[in-house]
Amino acid sequence: MNFRRKTFGAALACLILFVSTAQSQTADKKILTLDRIFSSSEFRSETFGPARWLDDGSAYTTLEPSPDNREARDIIRYETSTGARSVLIAAASLRPSGALAPLVIDDYAWSKDGRKLLVFTNTKQVWRQNTRGDYWVFDIAAKKLSQIGKNAGASTLMFAKFSPDGTRVGYVRENNLYVEDLATGRITQLTRDGSKRIINGTFDWVYEEELDLRDGWRWSPDGRSIAYWQLDTDGVPDYYLINNTDSLYPKIITIQYPVAGQTNSAGRVGVVSAAGGITRWLQVPGDPRNNYIARMNWAGNSDEIVLLQLNRRQNVLNVSLGSARTGQVKTILNEKDDAWVDIDVEDIPWLSDGKRFLWLSERDGWRHVYVATRASVDPVLITKGAFDVISIEGVDEKAGWLYYIASPDNATQRYLYRTKLSGNGETERVSPAAQAGSHSYSIAPNASWAFHTYSTISSPPAVELVHLPDHQVVRALAANSATIARVKELDVTPPEFIKADIGGGVTLDGWMIKPPHFDSSKRYPVLIYVYGEPASQTVMDRWASTRYLWHQMLAQHGYLVMSFDNRGTPAPKGRAWRKVVYRKIGVLAAEEQAAAARVVQSWPFVDPKRIAIWGWSGGGSMTLNQMFRYPDIYQVGMSVAPVTDQHFYDTIYQERYMGLPQDNEADYRAGSPVTHAAGLAGKLLIVHGSGDDNVHYKGTEVLVNVLIANKKQFTMMEYPNRRHDISQGQGTTRHLFELLTNYLETNMPATLTR
Repeated sequence: MNFRRKTFGAALACLILFVSTAQSQTADKKILTLDRIFSSSEFRSETFGPARWLDDGSAYTTLEPSPDNREARDIIRYETSTGARSVLIAAASLRPSGALAPLVIDDYAWSKDGRKLLVFTNTKQVWRQNTRGDYWVFDIAAKKLSQIGKNAGASTLMFAKFSPDGTRVGYVRENNLYVEDLATGRITQLTRDGSKRIINGTFDWVYEEELDLRDGWRWSPDGRSIAYWQLDTDGVPDYYLINNTDSLYPKIITIQYPVAGQTNSAGRVGVVSAAGGITRWLQVPGDPRNNYIARMNWAGNSDEIVLLQLNRRQNVLNVSLGSARTGQVKTILNEKDDAWVDIDVEDIPWLSDGKRFLWLSERDGWRHVYVATRASVDPVLITKGAFDVISIEGVDEKAGWLYYIASPDNATQRYLYRTKLSGNGETERVSPAAQAGSHSYSIAPNASWAFHTYSTISSPPAVELVHLPDHQVVRALAANSATIARVKELDVTPPEFIKADIGGGVTLDGWMIKPPHFDSSKRYPVLIYVYGEPASQTVMDRWASTRYLWHQMLAQHGYLVMSFDNRGTPAPKGRAWRKVVYRKIGVLAAEEQAAAARVVQSWPFVDPKRIAIWGWSGGGSMTLNQMFRYPDIYQVGMSVAPVTDQHFYDTIYQERYMGLPQDNEADYRAGSPVTHAAGLAGKLLIVHGSGDDNVHYKGTEVLVNVLIANKKQFTMMEYPNRRHDISQGQGTTRHLFELLTNYLETNMPATLTR
């Protein structure tokens, strides 16, 4: 009896423990934590690729784990229409002689005939991206693997590319250009003046950061010549960063970084024979230090180079053709703007065998696609209406169709459309009407197929192969089902897209995340996530990964989290929306963000005395401007990596939107947070990485001195030797977001009021 009682009791205890554990595990799936978001792979999205279309799109290749070595990847070939799968190159074939493991493929490219593979591996970071590393060529027929520039030293090559006939590979090494013959191994050095100050075939810091230029050379279509940029950084002031953590004594890192109003690199474009010889420089007019060659490529043939040249103020853009034989240059198209001209193309798409090209312009007040010719005549509009074309995605010249991304009815979303290249007929939406959100595409050369990625603000991306133009799904490529399911299990409230009427006929788009089990009869504290500058939108119906999950975690803790896009952000709402901010960076956006916050304060479920704000980079600057200029609105601010003084940021970005400080000193001062630091009244956290080569730590130190002089208390966190993304070093990202979480919850607890 006693035994049975004990057995029953033990069994009951076990049952209670089991139920309790099961409930706990269920609860754990619903509740977000910093560890789940930042220290695990639980919400990591499934990836596809990198994939490459073959021929006209009848097949493609991608990388998949090797069954023989899960750490290595095979190159797999798929027939697009049937899905027939074959291992084109097994990972074992990419194991160098004497090596213990196959190459780790960071990127790859095919020769034009598809017989040779170029593998990029052992990569190293240069500024933002890993653009320096080792290159290997695999000959499929010969089953031979060979290294390019094998005596050059580890991770020294950049931007290697096959010649059009696949017999040679060109590359950049230590700021010089080389061509290597694959049959003989003979290396021809094309330039010899490369140095720390003379840069051939790639770019300095500011060209990469602000003009998105990295690969600075191009094969001619016939493979006989190479066109390339050269930058002379002599005269560009040196910027010094101090690395205190990686050696016994501090190390000085030197960067040629031109701050607003200072000397730029001198840029020019030349053409050199791929067999070696003297470079012929294109005779581009204007001072090369006060103009930018923002784009360059061969102009649909091997005789001419097309150049996009911006003046220093970036309000005049000339499209020119340069003769590869004589160096003479003529302008064929011109764009002007009272504010600035955007560079909206990576490479100009040529039509009619190089006789015509597609062009994006805001000349009628909206960003539209035009067809232009080599003759200096006005281009012809082919997309029409009160909407913006966001990007050109593909051309089916044979059938006469242009594919592009736009969102005429909702600036937070993105869809694929198509229209006739003639400009006649109706525009057709290709993305499904039932899939509201954001769509992106990699369209095959024949425009019959596309890799399609779809996500929403609350659902991670899924990748699939679709047929065009009917958008029929052929097969899933990265369904991401597990991550999507885990997100759906969370006890969260889906974000609501909202509008804030701030007066003067201006309405801002926004989103709001409410706490689970929201009670409209109570008042909640608010955290506003802000950016506000011309480089980015925050209000997008698109998956934002860990940042979205962190915002949802804070909502689970009891906060209302929201964001607004002011005028001047790059929403597809027309030229006037985007460019009204000219010479008003830090001023107009601050006014409109404050106006949106006042609207929020008026809502009955918001505690108007508990408003916090946070942002990163330009959003960090906006956070400071809000805290300093509108202390009556905000009680807490968290500013990460801010530009505290616009004089300290680079030429290309700051001058594009503000003009030169020599011409516009008053507006530079008015838009800089440091000018208004005396207005601080709330709790302020400033976070910065001391190794930030983008927004320098100096700016935060200058602000600190001003706050001290004004007897303002604040909290500050320096992340030693971290860059602008503050992610270097084990656990850094999680530590940062724990810091932000704790600061918010300590200084503005999420208690509810009535």
